[in-house]
Amino acid sequence: MRILLTNDDGIHARGLWALYQELKKDHDVDVVAPDSEMSAVGHAITLTSPLRVETVYKNGAFFGYAVKGTPADCVKISVQELLSQTPDVILSGINLGANVGVNVLYSGTVSAATEGAFLGIKSAAISLNTRRNPDFRFAARFSREIIRFMIVHGLKERTALNVNIPAVPVDMIRGISITRQGLARFQESFERRIDPRGNVYYWLSGETPAEEGIPDADAEALRENKITITPISYDLTCQEEVSRLRGCRLPEFKRIRIQDEG
Repeated sequence: MRILLTNDDGIHARGLWALYQELKKDHDVDVVAPDSEMSAVGHAITLTSPLRVETVYKNGAFFGYAVKGTPADCVKISVQELLSQTPDVILSGINLGANVGVNVLYSGTVSAATEGAFLGIKSAAISLNTRRNPDFRFAARFSREIIRFMIVHGLKERTALNVNIPAVPVDMIRGISITRQGLARFQESFERRIDPRGNVYYWLSGETPAEEGIPDADAEALRENKITITPISYDLTCQEEVSRLRGCRLPEFKRIRIQDEG
């Protein structure tokens, strides 16, 4: 099977290397990832500057392509230009830190997977729920199960999987939950600092709180040391509001007149 690996932590990230080392044993693996960290860029694509691509070697052997662009850029250019064969599966990760709740909208890792889904390729984002001293070995091995799961059961068109793995020993993992994306969000704060020239700047920091009392939401299940698998798509329409607002008096437009100012 041919597998494309990408991420948002950059081509030299340890999580990407762990995936590559695990999957290359049995699969044809291509690596196309940003040349530097692109965390929290969401589904951005590059329009106003060229996408520069460089080959990357590790231990004297070809490893993959580094793209000066976003994770979504990497998936697009991989499928349309760089690869000689369309991948059967796209995996994005292993991300350093969970991607749950509202954070999914910001995540470059998740957006790479949804871009793959848009292109008709079975895709999943894989994240490890820690930012300190990560051990990617279990998550890399579990990625095999995610691949098997997608191949055996399939996925609805334009749907990807968002997978989050607890950063605990295997015997502490309490199972696997099929979850929905919750509403947990960053409890944001800004740290005010002063640079050596006396200029004030701000650094965003924050943690994502668990969504207490909602057991089928991703953040809550992950807090309970469960592996979460969330099928995601990007129809952002609120169907309940569509029905309600169709019964409301709509804004006026026929009374508006535009006059030339010249």
